[in-house]
Amino acid sequence: MTDAPRVALVMGSESDLPVVEAAVEVLEQFGVPFEMRVLSAHRSPRAVEEYARKAPGRGVQVLIAAAGGAAHLAGVLAAATVIPVIGVPIPTDRMGGMDSLLSTVQMPAGVPVATVGLGRSGAANAGILAVQILAGGDPALREALVRHKDALAERVRNQDERIRTWCKDRRNG
Repeated sequence: MTDAPRVALVMGSESDLPVVEAAVEVLEQFGVPFEMRVLSAHRSPRAVEEYARKAPGRGVQVLIAAAGGAAHLAGVLAAATVIPVIGVPIPTDRMGGMDSLLSTVQMPAGVPVATVGLGRSGAANAGILAVQILAGGDPALREALVRHKDALAERVRNQDERIRTWCKDRRNG
């Protein structure tokens, strides 16, 4: 990306990329510049803290943290920065991802992490939430979000119409 990143996506491992790509797709759809890093709360904690402290000075306004298992990445980032942190728990083979979810969502008072859901849908919602946070001071992004919400509503209206037609045809046929 040529513009300074407004959002940073931080993964605990490269293996998290297939999930995080859903957030990338959303940020690209809205034209939000971003950067991606692999940093581990357990294997490189000093690097995580340094990254979190320096991110606002580089123009980063929102951090998205994706990790699985003992998923402390979002919490470590949140403890070391003043900008919003959005957590994306990565599903694991253990406990159906509940370990990741609980490690991300259960934070002490004063260290918030906005946890948006497990897996790709959670990552997509993290992207949307990041755009919503940025849209508070960006009228063009706000308008793009309005169009996005309108498109979601139109999709549901179309599905409803198809189902109603299907049901009517079954009763009459």
